[in-house]
Amino acid sequence: MNSSEAYSSLFISSFLSSTILPGHSEITLTTLIFLEKYSQFLLIFFASLGNILGSIINWYLGFYITKFISKSWFPFTKKQLDKVSLWYLKYGKWSLFFSWVPFIGDPLTIVAGMFRVPIIIFAIIVSISKILRYIFVGYIALKLL
Repeated sequence: MNSSEAYSSLFISSFLSSTILPGHSEITLTTLIFLEKYSQFLLIFFASLGNILGSIINWYLGFYITKFISKSWFPFTKKQLDKVSLWYLKYGKWSLFFSWVPFIGDPLTIVAGMFRVPIIIFAIIVSISKILRYIFVGYIALKLL
């Protein structure tokens, strides 16, 4: 796999991982780091970029959620969204620092759109969270080498 294919694959995996679609970006990132053929900085950059952009898609989905919630493909139940909404109401925009957490992060980014968090504030908090996540995953992968 050449460099552009590796970075593209990681970007796509990270993007899918942060949307309502399945993806395994941590496994992809770790595998590419273990290969020791690619720039670690660029790997973390493309993983973070894909994940941030996927979260922005979720924000827009939340913004327009009333049009989608009844669709059969919509992956979250009303109960799940209600639970995350309560958490969001309790902790506010700062809960977005947990947008990287599996199973709650994606619904949190959708709820942020539902509650009309300004997109710039959303993008800043989510970007910090996602970048730190991939730096941590990269660090752990390097320690395991």
